[in-house]
Amino acid sequence: MALLFTPAQAQTPPDRACVGKNLLPELQQRDPKAYGRVAAEAAETPNGQAIFWKIEKPGLKPSYLLGTMHVTDPRVLTMPKGAQDAAKGADTIIVESDEVLDDKKAAIALMAKPELSMFTDGSTITSHLTPEQVKELEAGLKKRGLALSAVNRMKPWIIASFVALPACELARKAEGTSFLDKRIAQDAANAGKRVVGLETYAEQLEALNDLPMAFHLKSLIDTLQLGDTMNDVNETMIDLYLKGDIGAIMPLLQAISPDPASAKDADYAAFEQRIVLDRNKIMAERAAPTLNQGNVFMAVGALHLPGEGGVVALLRQQGFTVTAMP
Repeated sequence: MALLFTPAQAQTPPDRACVGKNLLPELQQRDPKAYGRVAAEAAETPNGQAIFWKIEKPGLKPSYLLGTMHVTDPRVLTMPKGAQDAAKGADTIIVESDEVLDDKKAAIALMAKPELSMFTDGSTITSHLTPEQVKELEAGLKKRGLALSAVNRMKPWIIASFVALPACELARKAEGTSFLDKRIAQDAANAGKRVVGLETYAEQLEALNDLPMAFHLKSLIDTLQLGDTMNDVNETMIDLYLKGDIGAIMPLLQAISPDPASAKDADYAAFEQRIVLDRNKIMAERAAPTLNQGNVFMAVGALHLPGEGGVVALLRQQGFTVTAMP
């Protein structure tokens, strides 16, 4: 979303150099019990130890499923062994949204529903926050070369997309570097392949709009309070992703949250249901007709793959054999 909503009033461009460290070794030393909980939950998460999968059904050419990160980090853009060849050999490419192929067209479509991304009731983000929270927000935006006045009418989940990403990631995107999903779709389109989208950006934002405003405001402030630690969070997530240990990502985020108790409240449960589980079902259902044609390469966010309600399990329920690739 930051690709579509980055304000034109950005100030000094952020530093392109990435900084950050893996938080897990520090967590293991500082709080062995918390580290143990993260490791245990990761180990118990079904389908949480791989990002690249083979999809089979009798009578069909094999298809493949890649869990992605929506980032431009060169390590992520280098897909796991076999994935690049699978994408090149596929007849059809499935991505979360084929709107990644035309940012301007997607932005125009979203502008037709301004209530999904902007306050249309006369309020602003600052009117929903305390004076102290406004100061935190202004400082966090300034670090990323953004003025508060440029985003004041934006809803918190849009603003969060700026402050949650490290400065280097925003800089690469501003330079035109494509994140992994977009690159996969662009390469397929350039090769004349069919590109199928499972959702629209409007549907994704509608899911966010369904959640309580208080939840989004708290999430934004929590992200701001992490400050420079967000660089470490992103580095840790990338490390886990590259190892295929995606089952550890959500437990890690809960462990390092400024308010760990919030991970167990009703609003967080609603978030998990609406943003993850509900969308998993939509992805699996909409992908099935195309997967039933065989020789497909499917790429969706890695956090949609694991768990009993994840895309891998849901595809198996539809009669596909889904196997982790070494």
